[in-house]
Amino acid sequence: MELQVKPPTVLLPGSTVGILGGGQLGRMVILEGRKLGYRFVTLDPSPDCPGSQVSDHHFAAGYHDVLAAEQLGEWSDVVAYEFENIDPEVVKRLEQKVFVPQGSRLLEITQHRIREKVTLDACGIPVAAFRVVHDAKQLRDAAAELGYPCVLKTVTGGYDGKGQRILRGVEDVEPAWQSLSRPWEPCILEQFVPFIKELSVVVARNIHGQIATFPVVENIHRHHILHATLAPAPVYERIAARAERLARDVAEKLEITGLCAVEMFLLEDGQLLVNELAPRPHNSGHFTYDACATSQFEQFLRAICGLPLGSPRLLTPAVMVNILGEHVEPLMQRIPTLPDNVKVHLYGKKEAKPGRKMGHVTVLGESLAEAWGTVQQLGIWEDEDMVRFENI
Repeated sequence: MELQVKPPTVLLPGSTVGILGGGQLGRMVILEGRKLGYRFVTLDPSPDCPGSQVSDHHFAAGYHDVLAAEQLGEWSDVVAYEFENIDPEVVKRLEQKVFVPQGSRLLEITQHRIREKVTLDACGIPVAAFRVVHDAKQLRDAAAELGYPCVLKTVTGGYDGKGQRILRGVEDVEPAWQSLSRPWEPCILEQFVPFIKELSVVVARNIHGQIATFPVVENIHRHHILHATLAPAPVYERIAARAERLARDVAEKLEITGLCAVEMFLLEDGQLLVNELAPRPHNSGHFTYDACATSQFEQFLRAICGLPLGSPRLLTPAVMVNILGEHVEPLMQRIPTLPDNVKVHLYGKKEAKPGRKMGHVTVLGESLAEAWGTVQQLGIWEDEDMVRFENI
């Protein structure tokens, strides 16, 4: 099915942007787009999702609801998605009626781990060694070939550490297969990567092919959920330059339009391996809202609307830390006395569940060490979440 709607040269302010998804990413895109004069409609199952609270109109419908998606398209001059759990078939239908710059192809690739790894490997992008496995015997053979430890992952549906298990020996093969296998799809087994840092680069590419990369950042995870992002990443300049080149290669070779977060592992020998892609604004790019000349959310709009990309220049070192459900009350108690270098972003979610992303704070500083010191002094997060700056 060929794309019938040709891309415009530019969509000027005053145009309406439809967003599939009403989470915090869509919310922050809308808040930035308001400054530029764009209008917004959103589609999300929840009538009071973060995006609906700031959009011009909201369709409360499921992501598989083709009729609702087509209504969104009728209201919109351009349609974008803000997360990957969208049915590509719905996006394909929309592509026949309205301009969808991110497209369904990228969605099909990035929401399917095998397609993603195969595509990146075929493009010459370095990834961890992997094998596709269809049953426990194939898993046992693949694990023997790749060596222990290795990581078994579901092909679809995994996020924040869900849908994966580490195999440390042959005794783990059968339990892991029983836990993760599904009758309708294989699993992917990946070689365990002994990384020393987790890095990411948010790269933008607009509809005219212009590319810009935000600074390389280091990500610190706790319980498989992003805890903190350090900008810029405390790595050698040559490593940062190589990471940015890698992100540009991904954007060019996959012909990405919009944004893509390229998550990478840094090995002790300086090698970089791409772990996964997120074709949208990303949690690790939230620091750009307060610390860069252009935020990732404004950049996303500029990219899909055909405007020149803004400067991604970092204005000040920054640390972004997520506010999960368990951190909301400590944050609220601390707000009246927060230092003036702490920026608070809350997403408008009503129910604060443990592990649920409710917001984030960005701490600015003359240096990363200063910003991290402020984070530690706030007393919002448990001591186990904190690490000494010397270990970062």
